[in-house]
Amino acid sequence: MFQTIRFENNFFNPDVPLVRRKHSAFEIEDLPGLWRVHWQLGTTTILSTFYTRIDQACLVWGVISGIIFITAQFAAIDWRTQAILWSGLTLIGTAMMVTLAQRWTTIAPLNHIMAAWVILMLGGLVLTDLSVFLGWGQVLAQLCTLWLGLNALGYLYTGLKMRSRAFFLVTLIHLLGMVALPYVGVWQFLMTGILLGLSSLLLAELQWDSSGVCANHRLTDDLETSKVM
Repeated sequence: MFQTIRFENNFFNPDVPLVRRKHSAFEIEDLPGLWRVHWQLGTTTILSTFYTRIDQACLVWGVISGIIFITAQFAAIDWRTQAILWSGLTLIGTAMMVTLAQRWTTIAPLNHIMAAWVILMLGGLVLTDLSVFLGWGQVLAQLCTLWLGLNALGYLYTGLKMRSRAFFLVTLIHLLGMVALPYVGVWQFLMTGILLGLSSLLLAELQWDSSGVCANHRLTDDLETSKVM
């Protein structure tokens, strides 16, 4: 009884660790689209994990973010060509995210989270492209700040809806990254790519906290081991 009262009176569930390692690939029930990864050498298990569809969407965004910003840092490609390439990649990533999370788009609060991320990504894409093709110098100079800020808003909203401390921590990391940008000089795109990419990849690899905000227990179990983006 004491634990029940404690849970209901807290926005977060204090009994669940902020992040922890996932169970092995064979310690979770079958879920639609689940990927199981089990690498074993003889009797020694090298890696045993799993990726839900939301984890997979997270992996997609981690890879896309790294490609876009690290290429912008090192590749000698003009801005307009990059804008066209990265617009296509961002649209593909958004479509994949919506497709992978389609099973949850009719369930609150996941439908709200998904809509928020789509709006943020497409809004950022429009601003970026306009700044490139219309020569908005002030926006171009702040592209790293723009995308770190958009992702921070997305993580903050997800943390509020999911009652997840892990997403609030990632939000804080992105905000600190924005503050640190002026101090890294010409390496702003590299730093941004690392922050965006690693945050997404780590949340896909780890099991983050949630306060069971979904009514369906099976979906809640899935969400306890995944990330929305």
